[in-house]
Amino acid sequence: MKKFNTSGPNIPSKHYTINRIELINKGIELVKDERYFTIWAPRQTGKSTYFGQLAEELEKQDYKVTQISFEGYIKTTLKTFLEEFTKQLNNFWETEIEENEMSKIFNDISEIKDKKCVLIIDEVEEINPEYFGTFLHSIRRVYHSRLKHCLKSVILVGVKNIVGVISDNASPFNITDNLNVPYFTTKEVYELFTLHENATKQKFKKNVKEKIIQITANQPGLVNGFAKKLVENNPDKKEVGYNDYLKVEDWYLTEAIDKNFSNILNKAKEERNFVEKLLFTDDEIPFEIDRESIKLLHTNGLIKKDKYGFVTFWVPFYKKRLYKAFYPYTNGEKKYISRTIFAKEYFTEKGNLKIKKLIDTYKDYVKRRGFKVFMTKDNNGNYKSLKESALIYSFETYITATMRELKGKIYREADTGLGKSDIIINIANEEFLIETKVYYSPGRFEEGKKQLAYYCKSLGLNKGIYIVFSPENIKYPDNVKEQTENINTIEITSYLIKYDETKW
Repeated sequence: MKKFNTSGPNIPSKHYTINRIELINKGIELVKDERYFTIWAPRQTGKSTYFGQLAEELEKQDYKVTQISFEGYIKTTLKTFLEEFTKQLNNFWETEIEENEMSKIFNDISEIKDKKCVLIIDEVEEINPEYFGTFLHSIRRVYHSRLKHCLKSVILVGVKNIVGVISDNASPFNITDNLNVPYFTTKEVYELFTLHENATKQKFKKNVKEKIIQITANQPGLVNGFAKKLVENNPDKKEVGYNDYLKVEDWYLTEAIDKNFSNILNKAKEERNFVEKLLFTDDEIPFEIDRESIKLLHTNGLIKKDKYGFVTFWVPFYKKRLYKAFYPYTNGEKKYISRTIFAKEYFTEKGNLKIKKLIDTYKDYVKRRGFKVFMTKDNNGNYKSLKESALIYSFETYITATMRELKGKIYREADTGLGKSDIIINIANEEFLIETKVYYSPGRFEEGKKQLAYYCKSLGLNKGIYIVFSPENIKYPDNVKEQTENINTIEITSYLIKYDETKW
């Protein structure tokens, strides 16, 4: 029986596989036009599966396709590299090219006239830099005479945008010859689920599919990962439901050792201040690829350009895990908070949660404890996190500790918006969304309420709580105040959490 694949290229006989026909046709057109081009995308975007499918289609059209991965070759000697290179060429192309110095190997290739050959090199950035340049120059040399010999196309594949590394005025690998391998479309994700449902008769509820699409942003590796875990957890269920999804999301956020996220986290730590600006402030940062922070985080799959030209998070799942990864969990505040919570005081006679009581006790807690305890320090005792992160983490810690005492459930909602934290609370048969953000301007304050109302409606919730951290030393206009409003049929209650900026 076929399965959802989460490691390496798909094997159609073993894995549910989407044939990305339109994308494959683009690759075929480039090869037929005898172009030498690049494919780059972060890991888990389906590159390996794609160029495997491309190779299969090209072979149907009488091309001989060599697929080589040079992962782990970053320190390999030139001799070992050339041994592997010629061995793979001969294996796939059915040639007898002798292992020799690089220029001689490419001379031999240029002498082959009776074949149509394609060379696909995966993990190209892993080639030892000592001879990487020579290798590219050798390819460049045969490119100019490609009409007269067998090597009709070379495709370089990597996780970094290698165009800037390998291009110069004479290079065939220029910016116009990069083939983008995007994430799945929503239609393709539904098609993937349907393959499983038709094969097993096990159904995913519609809201489960929608949640996977939302939290993964259709990243192929994560889509398959969530689906695989759902199937493994529920082998005998005829229909996989929303609660089943929540268990998988929690596992992914708190237990799963995801090698791709580990790489994301390492890169985020290198640019911690920049990432925290995205997590905890409303700063609109223009997406400019020449900025090193943006290039690093983009090529590793964390950020992208939004429709307005600004930086935004690419995959909500990564944003949610970064919240947890940066959280200063060792400060002991949850224990301190729990000692002050007497559950009965937080419910009405009818058993409903007293939201105002909850917020008022949080304000008292802030006056006693402040926020510095939620700022992370480096080994020298210097603060390395942004003050905005301390504000958000303070409330999240408080609400989490309180909900534990009140027997409520709490989980973070998937959202790619910058500078905001969305939490759903389920308690006493009520469910509502709490959004926390840092005050930026009167206009942003109003816009935030409308967005919260829209988001509540999309989740089927009728109440939204708007928590805004507001500096004390500002004269606010009349619209910036605590109140309850009805916005597009949703009850939105705003609370201002004042703090003294000068103490930072």
